[in-house]
Amino acid sequence: MIWKLLKQHVSVSQLAGFFLANFCGMVIVLLSVQFYNDVLPVFTAGDSFLKQEYVIVSKRVSTLSSVAGRSAGFTEADVQDLKNQPFTKQVGAFRPAQFKVSAGMGLEGMQLSTAMFFESVPDAFVDVKLDGWKFEPGMQEIPIVIPRNYLNLYNFGFAQSRNMPQISEGMMGMMPLDIRLSGRGQVVRMQGRIVGFSDRLNTILVPESFLEWANSQYGEGVKEEPSRLIVEVKNPADDRIARYFKEKGYETENDKLDAGKTTWFLKVIVGIVLSVGLLISVLSFYLLMLSIYLLLQKNTTKLENLLLIGYSPARVAAPYQVLTLVLNALVFLLGVVAVILVRDAYMDRLAQLFPALEKGGMVPACVTGGVLFVLVSFLNFCAIRRKVYQIWRRR
Repeated sequence: MIWKLLKQHVSVSQLAGFFLANFCGMVIVLLSVQFYNDVLPVFTAGDSFLKQEYVIVSKRVSTLSSVAGRSAGFTEADVQDLKNQPFTKQVGAFRPAQFKVSAGMGLEGMQLSTAMFFESVPDAFVDVKLDGWKFEPGMQEIPIVIPRNYLNLYNFGFAQSRNMPQISEGMMGMMPLDIRLSGRGQVVRMQGRIVGFSDRLNTILVPESFLEWANSQYGEGVKEEPSRLIVEVKNPADDRIARYFKEKGYETENDKLDAGKTTWFLKVIVGIVLSVGLLISVLSFYLLMLSIYLLLQKNTTKLENLLLIGYSPARVAAPYQVLTLVLNALVFLLGVVAVILVRDAYMDRLAQLFPALEKGGMVPACVTGGVLFVLVSFLNFCAIRRKVYQIWRRR
């Protein structure tokens, strides 16, 4: 009966305006959160191309330093100075093998063999899945990561010119390699297995644990200064990075600093879109409160009469609170449905671009929407209750 009495001044157009504004804000927020969660594996997975920005640094080799026999390696002081820079998150060193390496593999009755080299970096800098990336003394199999462009050079250069079959990444991972290690008058044969292809590191990688063991067994036992460093920077667009490298005479590979700016701008755009969605949600909240206040103002006389005949302020406020709760619930549910529809469209495209990308659930969007629903509904309840109590105290 109270609702029948109070609904006479309900403005459908005002409530529809709130609903549309809140719906748009909710969809933008939920879609931003869900999209970021869906593409996060592309940013952070082992073989991602937009993970935290890494820069490979080496010292510039000049003719004078070569003639004088000066080392082009980084001293402990160089490494520590780089770690202390405000733009640096962490620094890793490339460690070379101190023994000879050769590898062979069979391909359609042909035996291919070549001299090669091994290097290692800390596991945190390896851009492949680390499931099979381990070695312990006594193991006869060596996990190996090679640059993806090595395979491309073979498939589109060497194989085509020699009429040899091209090899896929999956096939390459199944082919065993015959690895021959020699040093200190010893020769040992082991099996190698390619566990991944790197887009970041242009070298033949083995686990640090293997290289430490092999250097102690077959190496010269001399501690060498690393000739290259891999640096994770906080913001690739920071101009202090290029200025520091120029002052020190350091060089970077593959224009990583320029490529990193794209990553940084992409993250900024995601943040801006999310902020716009939150702003629209806040404005829609104020729009609803304005509509409710106008509705309460129109019904002031009726509300006063209800309070005078004995209805409690909570009972009088309940119809308006239920109205806002229903509207917020509809916005939340329809927002989730809209995100599901849009997500299905862009996930099909992402699956084509990144076949290995695993499709996650809708938990991030649902949790975010649930939090917004509870928060906005709570604020609505408090504001309506406060307005009704003001009328009650005035009388």
